[in-house]
Amino acid sequence: MVRSAIVALVAFCTRRPVSIFLIALILAGGSTFYAVRHFALKTDVKDLISQDVPWAQRGAQLLKDFPQQQIIVVVDAPTSELVDQAAAKLAEALRQHRERFLSVSEPGSGPFFERDGLLFLPDAQVARVTGELRNANPFIGALAADPSLRGSLGALSLALTGVQFGQLKLDDLVVPLDMASDTADAVLAGRPASFSWRALAGGMPPAPQNLRRFIQVQPVLDFSTLRPGHAATEAISRIASDLDLGNAFHARVRQTGEIPMDDDQFGTISQNAGITMAVSVSLVVVILWLALRSIRTIAAVMVTLTFGLAISAAAGLFLVGAFNLISIAFFVLFVGLGVDFAIQFSVRYRSERHEHPQLHDALRSAALKAGVPLSLAAIAIAAGFSSFMPTDYIGLSELGEIAGAGMIVAFLCSITLLPALLALFNPPGEAHPMGFTWLAPVDRFTAKHRIPIVVVTLLMVLAATPLLLHLPFDFNPTHLQDSNAESVKTYLELRREPQTGANAIDIETPDLKTADATASRLAKLPEVSQTTTISRFIPQNQDEKIKLIRAAAQSVNPSLDPEKVETLPTDQQNVDSLKATAGSLTKAAATDQGSGAEAARRLASLLTKLAAADPEVRARAEAAVAEPLRFALRQLRLELDPQHVAIDTIPQDIARQWVTADGRARIQVLPSGDPENTETLRNFVTAVLAIAPDATGPAVLLYEAARTVIHAFVVAGVFALSAITVLLLIALRRIGDVLLTLIPLLVAGAVTLELCVVLGIPLNFANIIALPLLLGVGVAFKIYYIMAWRAGKTNLLQSSLTRAVIFSAMTTASAFGSLWLSENPGTSSMGKLMALALVCTMAAAVFFQPVLMGPPRKARG
Repeated sequence: MVRSAIVALVAFCTRRPVSIFLIALILAGGSTFYAVRHFALKTDVKDLISQDVPWAQRGAQLLKDFPQQQIIVVVDAPTSELVDQAAAKLAEALRQHRERFLSVSEPGSGPFFERDGLLFLPDAQVARVTGELRNANPFIGALAADPSLRGSLGALSLALTGVQFGQLKLDDLVVPLDMASDTADAVLAGRPASFSWRALAGGMPPAPQNLRRFIQVQPVLDFSTLRPGHAATEAISRIASDLDLGNAFHARVRQTGEIPMDDDQFGTISQNAGITMAVSVSLVVVILWLALRSIRTIAAVMVTLTFGLAISAAAGLFLVGAFNLISIAFFVLFVGLGVDFAIQFSVRYRSERHEHPQLHDALRSAALKAGVPLSLAAIAIAAGFSSFMPTDYIGLSELGEIAGAGMIVAFLCSITLLPALLALFNPPGEAHPMGFTWLAPVDRFTAKHRIPIVVVTLLMVLAATPLLLHLPFDFNPTHLQDSNAESVKTYLELRREPQTGANAIDIETPDLKTADATASRLAKLPEVSQTTTISRFIPQNQDEKIKLIRAAAQSVNPSLDPEKVETLPTDQQNVDSLKATAGSLTKAAATDQGSGAEAARRLASLLTKLAAADPEVRARAEAAVAEPLRFALRQLRLELDPQHVAIDTIPQDIARQWVTADGRARIQVLPSGDPENTETLRNFVTAVLAIAPDATGPAVLLYEAARTVIHAFVVAGVFALSAITVLLLIALRRIGDVLLTLIPLLVAGAVTLELCVVLGIPLNFANIIALPLLLGVGVAFKIYYIMAWRAGKTNLLQSSLTRAVIFSAMTTASAFGSLWLSENPGTSSMGKLMALALVCTMAAAVFFQPVLMGPPRKARG
């Protein structure tokens, strides 16, 4: 009945090719109009997983209670004074744009830490710092009274006086002398220059983290665009540029975090899309030419694909409302799988045209022989894709729904529009058979050695199955992103910084007491490097520290606030100061040969050159020394007036990230080791979940998403194989024939995954969609061969069917394999695994299945 219906339908369409074409044109045109009007793309990655699963609900609740800062702005500068000023200026400017940024915070910096920063130091360090402040009182007074280049040189001269009277040794001044020399040398050379008074007070070069500040931004997102946070990241870049932080503070501003990294990834994919599409289309056209050898036939196939794609896209949008980041792959899937139906029918038509010179007779005969296998393959593929619909992996569930419908559309187009177009275009007849006659020796060899080939193949596949125990699933999305993108490079550079929260775990607890107790337990785990609650923002031993700081303030404050402050020096006064200080340095180093004398002579030479330089050069020197000095003095005044810190005095922008209004408290847990190592991350998550089963946060969400995806594929795979098995049983009515169809499919799948282990290709969120492709193409190829075998066909390797299968696989591989060329690692891994899967499934169909089936029953009879 099916065969008769398909033959009748093909005959009807070929008798009325113009009418069928016009009907298809109207349908495709209307579908295109609908698709363009209703096209939508959901770019929120949270939409890819069902929000009904418990771990997703916990993540959503945490985001509701503790909104996350999805953009991390990283500010670097040569000195801590410059980086503080640059970060503060940028943060304040960002806060003025509430239409673009919901919140802006400065972890570890800002007014709170500027005032109470000394309280967070260890007790011994607070005692040392306050003692040094009292000892430096004369210098502080000199600098506060004249906060300029002249005053700074005066303070240095005061120190040299101490050397002269034996209170200091010249070697004790090596650090400040070298710092001053480096600043003067940079000024004279025209390089960015700034003298760090904090580094001078610390007595050593600052640690890298002291030259970096973080600004955390929660942006307004637009999920109707491919890059939801692009407007926010562009605004940050524009504001930073308008502030001219590079020239003003020699600062470098970068962005990282979830939003900039995702936006850069989408940007990379879209940039490569044109090249990838051009390469893909070119390869498809070339392979179609090799397969069909007729411009008219190729034109019929391409028009059929285009019309079918338009209709399927409209149907998909009607079914799901909007594509997601996974289901958008339907367009590539449709081309890859839809072209198989078209090639199968077209190659069969060419073969029949050789036997039947009349076009209509050839089309009827092609429908008679190819119609049932095509229909069975289409239903099997649609059933395979539809099996993903009940899973929690919404991204793939919607892809299954769209692709399932699309396969039916592709099949219907192949038995209606394609024959009509072939009749309309009337390609020339075929003078030669369509098979690969040169493969006849291989056919004879495999027929002669059939049993050994089957046994050896199955034994090799079974022997390699232990490899599947080592098949990794890399659930870290960073590994799917372009490492050359600035946001990713910044993230990888700073991933161990606590402020980035790289792959952190978050736990929501009923109150702060519970949070602190849980954090204490978790901190003892070897997999944990650090735990944080709001209690971390309450310094220990505050009373003792405040007492020390206020005692130092009583001594230093009068010097910090002198009754008289000198007016800014003139250029000539700076010249006089430079010459006088150079002379004092030369005199101090005259009879000394130590490191201090060498540093003094170097600085004396540079100060002499500054005195002889142009006024503009000395103005740069004034700015390099005096502006950081005035900032450092203001900072010191704040630090000497700390306030007792309690939960209710912590600034709201900090407290809101750790405690809700009703008292619920958040714990942040960071991993030990490399947070980008998949095994480290897996061990970290499982260890924390063993103590805190309700944990969530980036690391847990990634881990649980991976488990959900894998479970979805297992469940869908079982459903798909079950549905296909039932379908084959109904169609073939022989258990043996069903096994002859499914065993090569299972062999292809096993070999693909085994090769993934051997070649070091881990499964990930991107390339795992190669598995439904393997199932769809694989079951189609196997059905073609089993149906030909049941019809009594022999020498299948040299038949037109093998020609169709090989060129269909090559066309599909070129459509997907071109993704391998992408600069985006995720897209590239998708193309790589798809190409591997297609090679394996084609080999299983072309070389293994005919050998497994043996001689047809009709031939045996």
